Amino acid sequence: MTKPNAEPRRRLDRAQVVNAGMSVADAGGLDVLTMRKVGEALGVEAMSLYNHVANKEDLLDAMIDVVYSEIELPVVGAEWKSAIRSRSVSVNEALRRHPWATPLMESRHSPGPANLRHHDSVLGTLRVGGFPLLLASHAYSTIDSYLYGFALQVKNLPFDTFEETEAVMEMMMAQMPADQYPHLAEIATDIVMQPGYSYANEFEFGLDLVLDALERELNSDGARDAASA
Repeated sequence: MTKPNAEPRRRLDRAQVVNAGMSVADAGGLDVLTMRKVGEALGVEAMSLYNHVANKEDLLDAMIDVVYSEIELPVVGAEWKSAIRSRSVSVNEALRRHPWATPLMESRHSPGPANLRHHDSVLGTLRVGGFPLLLASHAYSTIDSYLYGFALQVKNLPFDTFEETEAVMEMMMAQMPADQYPHLAEIATDIVMQPGYSYANEFEFGLDLVLDALERELNSDGARDAASA
């Protein structure tokens, strides 16, 4: 018999558990993501979460699928370079929102529908854009290596805001005299320590280099021969 003053048991669903997991990871990273922490965020015992996710790996699969769902899909049939560029910028933005996700994006043994849809759409955009199968595979690997590598670089930097950058660089400058490390001193003072500098702004420069190189490769004689074979 229910006690008169007992609070009603909270009704959960899978989406609530997944969203709570993402909130915990967004705030503290994967190191703090435990079923107990997710339960605390929802105000329930950890054991009740297993009615909605099989285990932590199942939770991570679902969380990564949410990240993929936030990324702008390239429209198959659109001009490949602009479509892939927009998609790549969207990936970068999603990984900035969820830094914990970067090392997990290509690691899932049970990818969800958004994950699968994303990969198929990117490959479809390249294939319809004229990429032979092997070159499409090379292109996808090269683009995403840049995306994930840049995201890890940003995540691991010892500064975020300009104020933090200035403080860290001043400390580093004290350890690298300009007469011994002239090139490091030059980039630190003339670029990194200038107002408005953000390492994150380097992203699109590198992305355009990658896409321009892939465009040249696509238009090369070897790619045309592979496409007609």
